[in-house]
Amino acid sequence: MNGKKVLFVSSELVPYLPENPVSLMSYEAPRMVNSNGGQIRIFMPRYGNINERRHQLHEVIRLSGMNLVINDMDMPLIIKVASIPKERIQVYFIDNDEYFKRKATFADSSGKLFPDNDERAIFFAKGVVETVKKLNWSPDIIHVHGWMASMVPLYLRKYYADEPLFSESRIVTSVYGKDFEGELDSQMIDKIAFDGIPKEEIAALSKPEYNNLLKVAVDHSDAVILAAEDLSDDLKSHIDNLSVPVLPYVSLQEAEEAYTNFYNTEVLK
Repeated sequence: MNGKKVLFVSSELVPYLPENPVSLMSYEAPRMVNSNGGQIRIFMPRYGNINERRHQLHEVIRLSGMNLVINDMDMPLIIKVASIPKERIQVYFIDNDEYFKRKATFADSSGKLFPDNDERAIFFAKGVVETVKKLNWSPDIIHVHGWMASMVPLYLRKYYADEPLFSESRIVTSVYGKDFEGELDSQMIDKIAFDGIPKEEIAALSKPEYNNLLKVAVDHSDAVILAAEDLSDDLKSHIDNLSVPVLPYVSLQEAEEAYTNFYNTEVLK
């Protein structure tokens, strides 16, 4: 991985959010690349339950200030950064008062999914790409973790298809076990189509539930990592039918060697 640039885009990350399979691997994978001589950037949403004072988040004025159009609405993009002191790793946070100020991640106190989670995912995807463009940083690999980041491969391959910065980038999606029940907003497919992405490319999102979000993500990826043992038969079957490299599930203890080999021999070949 020496000198290779890897962009990590994640729904969750420790130490900013509680430990779970997504947040833990979203920390471990960049740490592995960093320790093997790679260059990394990490992006995640700035949820309102992240303690900005404790984690020393601060706004990056030169990266903030643009508006992103989401379903014909202008939504201001705010970029904040913080460092994970132990690893000397910098994390970029995508923020917007309308989407991320509330004191929770994906659901309210009763466990009900936020009705605008679909727009939050679209905003996050666009926000990440626009910020990386401002940084003028061309990644060799873009590694996506968690369903809130699941629109990143689609937008890179369709909405930003002509962006030269990503013309050589390879997209890897890690697929985790089912993270929520129910569906996102039924109009999600129309909101994405508003950005000029043909509905036939995202037909699965006519029913925007967890498995279908991940199907769209892997359909627009160059490689897939199975990050859980308990994937549904439907999702496993879909992945089996893709003509891209797939890394089977490995434990956290085996991950460094397995991920590094996969990056080098399958993703970057």
